[in-house]
Amino acid sequence: MRFRILPILLLNLIAVFLAPYARAQHDFSTNYFKIHINNKGWITSMKNSTANHREFSPTDKPSPLLSLFDSKKQHYYQPVKAIFNKTKQVYTLHYANGSVATVSLAVYPKYFKMKLLSLHPRKGIDNVQWGAYHTNITNLFGEIIGVARDTSEAVNYAIGMLALNDNTLGGTSETVADAAPFQYIIHSPDKKRFPLPANLHEGQVFPIGGDGISDVAFYAHKEPYYRILYGNAAQIDTQGRISIAYNSRDRAPKRTVFFSLIPNMTANIPNHLDVQPLPGIDYLGSSVALWGSPDSTALLDVVQNIVRSEGLPYPTFNGKWVKDPAAYVPDVLTSGGVYDSIVPYTHQLGFKAISLYDQGFIRPDRGNGGYIDGRNFEKKPLKMASGDKSHKEFSEIAARLGIIIGRTPITTALAPGTKDASPVPGDSLCYQQKRILTKSIAANDTLIFVNDPQYLDEIASWEGHCKNLNMIKIGKELIHYLGVSKEAPYRLLNVKRGYWNTTTASHTAGDTIYKLQVTINYGYDGLIPNMQLQDQIAQYYASVAKVNGLAYYDFDGQEFLFNNGHGYYSVKRFFRNMFEKGKELGVPYIRFTGSTLSEGSWHYQSIWNVGGGKNLYDVERREWGSATSQGKDLRDVTYANFFPSGMGGNFPVKAGSTVAQYEHIQAVSVGIGSTYSLQINQKDVEACTEKYAIFKAIRTWENARAANAFPRWVKKQLADPANQFHLEELDQNTWKLYKTDLDGRNAKPFCVLARPVQ
Repeated sequence: MRFRILPILLLNLIAVFLAPYARAQHDFSTNYFKIHINNKGWITSMKNSTANHREFSPTDKPSPLLSLFDSKKQHYYQPVKAIFNKTKQVYTLHYANGSVATVSLAVYPKYFKMKLLSLHPRKGIDNVQWGAYHTNITNLFGEIIGVARDTSEAVNYAIGMLALNDNTLGGTSETVADAAPFQYIIHSPDKKRFPLPANLHEGQVFPIGGDGISDVAFYAHKEPYYRILYGNAAQIDTQGRISIAYNSRDRAPKRTVFFSLIPNMTANIPNHLDVQPLPGIDYLGSSVALWGSPDSTALLDVVQNIVRSEGLPYPTFNGKWVKDPAAYVPDVLTSGGVYDSIVPYTHQLGFKAISLYDQGFIRPDRGNGGYIDGRNFEKKPLKMASGDKSHKEFSEIAARLGIIIGRTPITTALAPGTKDASPVPGDSLCYQQKRILTKSIAANDTLIFVNDPQYLDEIASWEGHCKNLNMIKIGKELIHYLGVSKEAPYRLLNVKRGYWNTTTASHTAGDTIYKLQVTINYGYDGLIPNMQLQDQIAQYYASVAKVNGLAYYDFDGQEFLFNNGHGYYSVKRFFRNMFEKGKELGVPYIRFTGSTLSEGSWHYQSIWNVGGGKNLYDVERREWGSATSQGKDLRDVTYANFFPSGMGGNFPVKAGSTVAQYEHIQAVSVGIGSTYSLQINQKDVEACTEKYAIFKAIRTWENARAANAFPRWVKKQLADPANQFHLEELDQNTWKLYKTDLDGRNAKPFCVLARPVQ
């Protein structure tokens, strides 16, 4: 017997030691979601863990927990073996290239949190990808934040992800310059209602419309199965099934990208950009939240919980999270340049923000220290009969009624005549390529010889390729050129010295030549900053807000944040800097819209009121985008991504405006979950005999919206443009809704609405 004791004890000790690793297959569950991970590190089951336990993982498409990507080889590696330490809640994932990753998986009541702890050896891996996680959901896909949604009453379920750190981005690892192409994809959200024609198939990609220059003409397909894309965090396969993915990059190595956000347009063909290395910004620490829940409650029950629990950006407006539909509220957009009644009108409407759109662009100019009206506020651009006002003075008038004001910047376009651009250009400008001057030149020489002609024949910027912006920088001089000789010795062609009023100077052989990255023209002319200068510009906008009393921005040219090659990471970094500096200065909230929406801005951005008129929502024809498909396209993007839809700068109050028109606008706005920027021209409003009745009607709807008084079934009715409603306020907690004809007559009681009991 004594000879059998040692082996038995040894076996027991081994069993105890290996207990945390013993199970090769593992199930993990939240309140609403259950996943199964096999012994290779693949998710093979995703289920609704509440009532019906429906399976959402396709049998033919399991999902790798974490994929590795080698961008030089353009090759993914998926895990081939997985060991789970139950005590530490850590997976060890093995890959065919010899790399081993450790990934923590923490289970919370409403989501799973996964984090990459280590990867060794790297074996050329410069990017990692969470997923892609494949689903059999074929209804709505949120390509910006990565969500697959089945909004039907029968299923009512969504599966999604969120990045938990700035260097984890929505999208796949092979995304060029970390910003997905702007294009159409074919997808029917309901094959019975919207069957595809025989010549189209799911997942088919098409370029946007127009010539690539007019942003209105981009939107060229009113068919419901043409879906515009503003990201690739969710993708569609040939069966219409939705997959979601996030990725993270090591930003330290040098790399060159061949990039255009709109790659299929001659006005926006890709060109080459040497991306600025950012040491210390790595994929180690990349983290995501994976969640599944009933779709109807996902935003406020689950997504909001993740955002707050993980300390993600959580801007609030009127005491509510800006993604909460009860916080959606339109703004005023000024025109006409007269401001006496703008604040009173805004207050009567129940709106909280005024965009001074008729004041034109704010250009980032660090030279003014944020004082856009002068150091002593001596400039008075806002015209009023009682005396012209500076922005600061006007903001103080608005603040008495709880209203904020704002302006339209050109984001990071460093315009000629501003600090960092000219007449003395800074040394922190983004460049496409760096070359060497091979022969010394005097101040008046136009023969500029370079060591390497590669890519110098490309017209700068991926967007517009505007010849007037094609320039290099040597020392403190900007030099315009077009083309490079085809034979050695290589020299720049069509040279103009001392461009943008910079000072011509002598330069020595061996000096560095920077081919600068730029914006476009059409009034947006500017140079792009490097990342460190972009950080300072973000803080500059916070200073402008503090100094001048602003709390609203319309970031036109927001896509310029992609021009440095860091894509959505660049966007996140910009807005984090602006908000953190704002908080430091005592600016608690900056409401903003802009020319685009991306995974980088989703958390920070409040609204997306871009475009306007009949391109967005045509109240006369009761149609989303009668002139173009822009209204339909942007509505579909925002709705799928849990973001307020936008009806643009629209619906000006004029002499012939009626109450019924604005009741319809408000009903659709509440039903679909949208905001808009109401165009207010003081003279036009004063000519409207129904203006006060219109103001009262709009405010009634806004009071009910803020009270969250509209249940889901009512919103579905309101969202249908074929319907017309009238709303009466009985008291501050109760409203009566009527259905009417298109002119607002023949009102018939529809239902009584009430503020939910807290």
